[in-house]
Amino acid sequence: MRMRVVITGMGCISPLGQSVSETWDGVMNGRSGAGPITHFDASSHKTRFAAEVRGFDAVGRFGVREARKMDRFVQFAVAAAEEAMAEARLKVEEGNRNRIGIIVGTGIGGIGTMISNYDVMKERGADRVSPFLIPMMISDSAAGMLAIRTGARGPNMSIATACATGTNALGEAAAQIRRGSADVMIVGSAEASIVPLAMAGLNAMTALSTRNEAPERASRPFDRERDGFLMAEGAAMVVMESLESAERRGAQVLCEFSGYGTSDDAFHVSAPVEDGAGAALSMTLALQDAGLRPSDIGYINAHGTSTRLNDKSETLSVKSVFGEEAYRVPISSTKSVTGHLLGASGSLEAVICTKVLQSGILPPTINYEFPDPECDLDYVPNTARQASPLHAMSNSFGFGGHNATLILSRPSR
Repeated sequence: MRMRVVITGMGCISPLGQSVSETWDGVMNGRSGAGPITHFDASSHKTRFAAEVRGFDAVGRFGVREARKMDRFVQFAVAAAEEAMAEARLKVEEGNRNRIGIIVGTGIGGIGTMISNYDVMKERGADRVSPFLIPMMISDSAAGMLAIRTGARGPNMSIATACATGTNALGEAAAQIRRGSADVMIVGSAEASIVPLAMAGLNAMTALSTRNEAPERASRPFDRERDGFLMAEGAAMVVMESLESAERRGAQVLCEFSGYGTSDDAFHVSAPVEDGAGAALSMTLALQDAGLRPSDIGYINAHGTSTRLNDKSETLSVKSVFGEEAYRVPISSTKSVTGHLLGASGSLEAVICTKVLQSGILPPTINYEFPDPECDLDYVPNTARQASPLHAMSNSFGFGGHNATLILSRPSR
């Protein structure tokens, strides 16, 4: 009998708020996190808006000495992990520290630290580069910093699969628990890439919306007038553990981690395969892992980036897997509200799916104004909806053709 894995704590830092409750309130009410960029002067950029995390006080949270040793993406990850651990009432102690592991993924890592230190080197010389540069910029720094701060000595790693990162992180953490490498995993992903170079590079690819006159209306997944995604930042972390561990600790079970699938398009470095075959494989594998049929799924949180190619191919992939059920199952893209957190999007959307299962409220896809005949499913347009799904699916697809799907379920006895 396969070991059951559950989620017992959640935390997040997002453009909608610096906690799960604040973020969920924004998602339910369709409150866009978009606004003019304040991190730098974006006046010369094609896209001058993003979904920033506003008012995050790293010095107030960590103190001056600790804050200056962490890139912004690491700060987000640590803050979100602390919230998740508090909800799970998880304490790392000498008796359990070897059985608690950490996975924190990121799509890009400490790009802000890298760019600022490159500027220092150009302006002031190589000797003026920070000794913290390398440990702050490398992608595994969040996982390492969390281990140092908590004392957890179990499996520890970073995962980087572009925008599929967060979902892959949760799936691989569940695998660690199921094979007996850990009892508990602190897992999620973080991103802080709203910097001039990243924005310029995404604009060069025509990946970003340029709806500068109305940022809050820019992210419009599955809408005929979509023109690119809304760049965002933040982190989401969860505490995952075996059901036996949760019961032993007396922890509250928020949801069950039922299924996980992952694949690759093997097609193009940035464009999805048009028929959605790779994404369909990922969804099929997740259903098989969970022992469920398409008709069992009561909600899908779409990758739904608001780009021309992704939304069309994802719609086709859902139709391929679900058949006629595709027209029944409600689908929403919460990126319409949160923006696209790149590597952090999958873990945030897992948190959102958990709240869906708990609350019976389906988040809306906002800015859905002009139906696209190529995207003709039920995208929960503009207004949240009451429902009672037993199982929720979440999709994440990334550059390089990476696909990842997870299935979360309402807790059962």
